[in-house]
Amino acid sequence: MALYQQPHTVVYDTPSGLDQVSSLTPTPGTARLGAHEVTVHRLNDPVSSVDWVAEEVPVALVYNGISHAVMMASPSMLEEFALGFSLAEGIIPDASHLYACDVHEACRGLEVNMTISSECFWKLKDRRRSMTGRTGCGICGVESLSEAVREKRVVPHEQTFSMSAYPQALSYLEEVEQLGRLTGCTHAAVWVHPDGRFAGGAEDVGRHVALDKLLGLRAKKGWKDGALVISSRASYEMVQKAAMCGIEIIFAVSAPTALAVDLAKECGVTLAAFCRRGRANVYSHPERLIGL
Repeated sequence: MALYQQPHTVVYDTPSGLDQVSSLTPTPGTARLGAHEVTVHRLNDPVSSVDWVAEEVPVALVYNGISHAVMMASPSMLEEFALGFSLAEGIIPDASHLYACDVHEACRGLEVNMTISSECFWKLKDRRRSMTGRTGCGICGVESLSEAVREKRVVPHEQTFSMSAYPQALSYLEEVEQLGRLTGCTHAAVWVHPDGRFAGGAEDVGRHVALDKLLGLRAKKGWKDGALVISSRASYEMVQKAAMCGIEIIFAVSAPTALAVDLAKECGVTLAAFCRRGRANVYSHPERLIGL
């Protein structure tokens, strides 16, 4: 079976929280999700059963024929991942500088071959780094510590978000995490319109990659107004990636780091963490949240 296929929807015949799944029902539609069936032996159960685990494959990002980064990722929405990564890393200033994007199998993994503008490519060559990302790490392979803490982009102060839409915004994470409900192994990132309507989302075994996929999807769709909701903690790089793409409001389910809070303050980003129904800790620029 191919590691990566053109998108189609996979609907799981299981309610959220069920720890065993016996069947999958695919239907034509949106993004393919990667899950692998395995046999599992459970404590105090003499009979083996079927379980599902998330696929994780190496994905090489290649710019104008030169490999720049290898990340471990779920094998879905890779065109969006490539675009989002390129924007969040400052490789391209906007989607118009990405001329072509093609995904194919190579070396027991996947390659995403991109053609970018000559201007962007020469700038990339000047600061090229070789990076092997892992599921929990976003800065592996940087050549110096100073490169880990990169430029700070101050975002405009144009967005607001009504907290009356906050509970609905959080609920979208569970809807996006179809693979996560099946495997318990993914993070999700969601874009929500200012009035609380769902725009779109992405999931991946890695929180950084899930965010990159969402940023790429947002750029392709032209969404600007709204807020970012992430299922993970708010680390420095998650805030940095968002700021690089002009995102003004972030809701994170888990805790922030001190460096992330400092960066959010400096970049003008509204950062809320420990986000649950009826709860949110706002660490920077609360004035954007109407009805807080």
